[in-house]
Amino acid sequence: MPGTRADRGDKRARRRVGSVHSRSLRERGNTAKRPRLHPAQVVVSGFALTILVGSLLLLMPNARTGPGGASVLEALFTATSAVCVTGLTVVDTAVYWTPFGQIVILLLIQIGGFGIMSFASVVGLAISRKLSLRSRITAAAETKSVGFEDVKGLVFGIVRISLTIESVVAALLALRFMIGYGEPAGRAVWLGVFHSVSSFNNAGFALFSDNLMGYTTDAWIALPICAAIILGGLGFPVIVQLRRQLRTQVRHPLRWSIRAWTMNTRIVVSGTIVLLILGTIYITAVEWANPGTLGPLDWPGKLLAGFFQSVQTRTAGFNSIDIGQMDSASLLGMDVLMLIGGGPAGTAGGIKITTFAVLFFILWTEVRGQVAVNVFGKRLSRAVHREAMTIALLAVGVIVAATAALMLMTDITMDALLFEAISAFATVGLSTGITAGLPEGGHLILILLMFIGRLGPITFASAIALRERHTTFELPKERPIIG
Repeated sequence: MPGTRADRGDKRARRRVGSVHSRSLRERGNTAKRPRLHPAQVVVSGFALTILVGSLLLLMPNARTGPGGASVLEALFTATSAVCVTGLTVVDTAVYWTPFGQIVILLLIQIGGFGIMSFASVVGLAISRKLSLRSRITAAAETKSVGFEDVKGLVFGIVRISLTIESVVAALLALRFMIGYGEPAGRAVWLGVFHSVSSFNNAGFALFSDNLMGYTTDAWIALPICAAIILGGLGFPVIVQLRRQLRTQVRHPLRWSIRAWTMNTRIVVSGTIVLLILGTIYITAVEWANPGTLGPLDWPGKLLAGFFQSVQTRTAGFNSIDIGQMDSASLLGMDVLMLIGGGPAGTAGGIKITTFAVLFFILWTEVRGQVAVNVFGKRLSRAVHREAMTIALLAVGVIVAATAALMLMTDITMDALLFEAISAFATVGLSTGITAGLPEGGHLILILLMFIGRLGPITFASAIALRERHTTFELPKERPIIG
């Protein structure tokens, strides 16, 4: 019957559904009027805002020693270098900045190395105990996650890994500074913490005017710093998998197998070992008799210094020898190592080991006349081919353009300017000593290079794109003559 209670209930239910549907349409209409930022744009904006805040803090009078505050360019350059974990400086960090300024730099290094959106996710989780879908997407875009279902676990895993490694290295360094060099306990702890954070985040900032040249042959200082740099340069996904594998190994000693590693882990670990060995051999051999670098050292000191500088090309930026006195051949070899960089989704820069490995295997496949590119028993997707070639070509284009611009501004030799440009783009921080002497335009170029290099060329290009374009058709194929 039309007037029954069930009919009235059905009408109320339909009205509620209609109301919800109308409200949903209105919300979608409002959303359409307010276009949301692409995840890449959110990441870029987050880094830019952090650099701005850091610059304002470094402009405060109590951030600089002596009368007055730092100039805008000095503050901007230092904040960019810290957030982008580069290490290039236009002023002496040890004497120019006060303890407050050095703490600001340390915090910027930690936030920049950890990741702006990842840091924001941790803050959000601490406040609201949950992570929105939007936050998961942006955090996944920054951490280079394949998916964003377990971004919460990944973010907290990154926090635990970072703090654990930094704490252990800081303790080792503090003990060495206190026992070996007679530093007061407070000063030793501060030196240990600062250099531990700077090394794990591959930043290269040091609290000594000559960087780490005073500890060239001190293995108790050099090796913990190298260990932190290598671990940070592996990338968080690799460290997480190695940690899981280690736990499995402890519980089940017979289950250890490299075959269980992902392709990313196998490429990064094997590539890191090969590049460290080749870099050590190359730098040590070329600089062996150089009186300005390794020449005055005994052979253990030469090997330690050569290994240390090979590690720094993994985008760390510390130096235990005078880079400005190195042979041009050494600089060229270091250019290549710096451009390759470390592992993805970590604190290292460069085009990444995985990108270089993909390009190498594409070349190897083409030379052998094969069709599919196979790596460690798996076939690479053609989308990975295109992405690797895009990153490499964009990187080369940006570096060449920046080097040419610097050459037009100064009379400095090309090898030094190329080294500086690659060091900035790859967020390394090594320098032949020309950074502070560059004109203001040169400093702005380096700032842009550090920013693009930290975010990645593709992320930066995606962020400045006006909109995403989706084609619904394909053009006919035609093949030009290659080679």
